[in-house]
Amino acid sequence: MDPLQTIGAFEVTGLPLHPLLVHAVVVLAPLTALALILGSVWPTARRRLGIVTPLAALLLVALVPITVAAGQALSEVLGPAPAIDTHSGYGQMLLPWVIGMFLVAAAQWAWFRWGAERTTDAGPRRRRAVPIVLAVLAVGLGVGTTVMVALIGDSGARAVWGGILG
Repeated sequence: MDPLQTIGAFEVTGLPLHPLLVHAVVVLAPLTALALILGSVWPTARRRLGIVTPLAALLLVALVPITVAAGQALSEVLGPAPAIDTHSGYGQMLLPWVIGMFLVAAAQWAWFRWGAERTTDAGPRRRRAVPIVLAVLAVGLGVGTTVMVALIGDSGARAVWGGILG
């Protein structure tokens, strides 16, 4: 019996699901980070993107744990290896970043959709402070998420190709 058969629900047509899901995360996470950052500093981008950025971040919040679970199922089949452990450790760190991106994207969308209009009597400080705080959080989380994806991808590539290509 092929050891990959033991993955069960985490396979598609006999192939492990993890490498397929990874590609969705690798594309969606940096694009969502870029949309989040652009939406915080460029009003035209924010208006055009609208609800898309929070929805993309929400999709990541759902997709990352599934990808991690599929990766854990695959690592159980492959057995212990330091490179896989490194990759798995980095992979476990991504979920808090995408949750943060979702929260900031949702807050940013809600603020510019409803909050900015309602703070006319709250004073100009609050009207200026909230977008600045959201922008700082957006940049930090966007860059952090993208760096994490790069670290995870690099460690995964080394785990797969390191022994083959040197």
